[in-house]
Amino acid sequence: MTAPRRQGMRRAIVILPGAFTSGNLFFGIWSIIEAARGNFMHASWFIVVAGVMDLLDGRIARMSRTGTAFGAELDSLVDVISFGVAPALLLYFHSFKGGEWSWLLCFLYILAAALRLARFNVEQSGHAKTQFFGLPSPAAGMTLATYYPFAQTPFFNRYLEAGWPWNTAIALLVVMVSLLMVSHVPYPVVPKLTFRTWRGLLGIGWMLLVIVAALYFPAYFFFPFGIAFIGSGLVRAAAVGFLDRMPERDPLLDNEEEGARPTEDDVSPKPPLPFRLGKPGRRQGGQ
Repeated sequence: MTAPRRQGMRRAIVILPGAFTSGNLFFGIWSIIEAARGNFMHASWFIVVAGVMDLLDGRIARMSRTGTAFGAELDSLVDVISFGVAPALLLYFHSFKGGEWSWLLCFLYILAAALRLARFNVEQSGHAKTQFFGLPSPAAGMTLATYYPFAQTPFFNRYLEAGWPWNTAIALLVVMVSLLMVSHVPYPVVPKLTFRTWRGLLGIGWMLLVIVAALYFPAYFFFPFGIAFIGSGLVRAAAVGFLDRMPERDPLLDNEEEGARPTEDDVSPKPPLPFRLGKPGRRQGGQ
């Protein structure tokens, strides 16, 4: 009597990630429709809801071990629409519609999102993920989409709107985000939530703080948080590149005293090492 019930539960668990992926696509399409109708606020928040759906389908697939190659490909195709096409059209109808060639910015962003997701499937899908290589498309799409709600806040209208060419700034942001998606700038993944380690506890605390801020102050939270996330990757990449290129010694100091000649130890061959030295391999990041 218990075997059919277990099989039915297993079948429901297998279907659940696909249902969230379908929900992701549903809200992405709905966002496009609302943007075309001029309901920019609804269009913006529907992209955020699509992002939540995208986060949940991946989490459920990993927790239930029901992830498949078909599901990964479907998820990427859906993400191109929800975080590529939908944010681009939202910005076009809201900010860029007056320009004759401004639609090329939307094309650039959609192309970058498609290339980023295709590269992810080739390089990182199915591997252990500790970081993303390139800005994740959901983060890029939600950051661009939530500009409109942030621009409607009293704080923005009082302190930021006057004196700033925001249409030009958003156009530059679209270009920067597009380049970051196809770059190899590392971005952190969502931390694993566990009570077993201090890092896991800190991750839980950070996640709860983000959820509370997102629920109580959504218009003030999402766009600045997205900008901070994008900037954190650039700062981290710059810091890592600077440290990797730091010389082991001061290049202005001579290695030898003036007039000194190399000794026998300096020119004699070193004995071979019993093992081969090499750089430790990096664990692959995620989408």
